[in-house]
Amino acid sequence: MTSYMAKKESIDRKWYVIDAAGKPLGKVAVLAATILNGKHKPEYTPHVDCGDCVVVINAEKLVLTGRKLDQKYYYHHSGYVGGLKAVKYRTLMANKPEMVVSLAVKGMLPKNKIGSASLTRLQVYRGAEHKQQAQKPIAVEVK
Repeated sequence: MTSYMAKKESIDRKWYVIDAAGKPLGKVAVLAATILNGKHKPEYTPHVDCGDCVVVINAEKLVLTGRKLDQKYYYHHSGYVGGLKAVKYRTLMANKPEMVVSLAVKGMLPKNKIGSASLTRLQVYRGAEHKQQAQKPIAVEVK
């Protein structure tokens, strides 16, 4: 008996919407990464990008548990000597909550071409309105 291997041409992509209001960041990111990767499908194939598209709404109402708002930092480097920048998650959530969600999902995706292509199918919005109504996204509940 042979195993089924998905082909790039046979993949049917669907749209899913996740409401992040009042939900922990990790739970939302895990669900989004699983759908983007395609691991929720029975025809999942590791070497083929068979994931779906995800829309995350209400990113500013996301919850960070514990004292992460004051203790967790986002680091990035300019490439120059002494160019390390550190931003607290409290200011990041106030200014760019979309970036917080996309960084969390990016860390959970594979570090290869498939992970990069999967991240392009993630749409994150600050409020409850999004531009993907025409795709008729399916609502997914975070457990």
